[in-house]
Amino acid sequence: MASALLYLHGFNSSPHSLKATQMREFCHRYRPDIDVLVPQLPSHPAPTIDLLSERVEAYRETHQLGLVGCSLGGFLATWLSERYQLPAVLVNPAVRPYELLQDYIGEQVNPYTQEHYHLDAADILALRELDVPTLSEPSRFWLLQQMGDEVLDYRQAVEKFNASKQTVEPHGDHSFIGFERYCEEILQFLGV
Repeated sequence: MASALLYLHGFNSSPHSLKATQMREFCHRYRPDIDVLVPQLPSHPAPTIDLLSERVEAYRETHQLGLVGCSLGGFLATWLSERYQLPAVLVNPAVRPYELLQDYIGEQVNPYTQEHYHLDAADILALRELDVPTLSEPSRFWLLQQMGDEVLDYRQAVEKFNASKQTVEPHGDHSFIGFERYCEEILQFLGV
């Protein structure tokens, strides 16, 4: 069976973020057999879920598929993992983005794409509906967390994924400094 990796970027990010680029370049250089999928996620939850579900449905029958999700992408990867029983590596994941993003309701500009859009209460509600309160199989997840994350409270992720594999580093920041150190291990964990 062929292998595929679905990488989910964070809020107001893009496929051109540093970690996405590092993952793509690692696979291109060392594992060219892996289809690396890094879609530009829509700015609203409903079309994002439609897009991700379509991608997973298109690949899961013919490919060994693994997920990598960063920040908001980690929240989305958790939902996808539960829905499709896929392994997932979560990098400084948002655990309750529907609380954090309350402060972002209103006009937004994605700094990568320059897209202008409006985040509203319906988006927050849509995110809340994607919450996975209890993991059905914690061993499907690997948490990569840096305690110096200035955007998210790292303790939320450590608590939620307490029965999963965890690598928690002191210091660091929300970008997860040194992510490229883990590319090979990520592929091994995901089995792709």
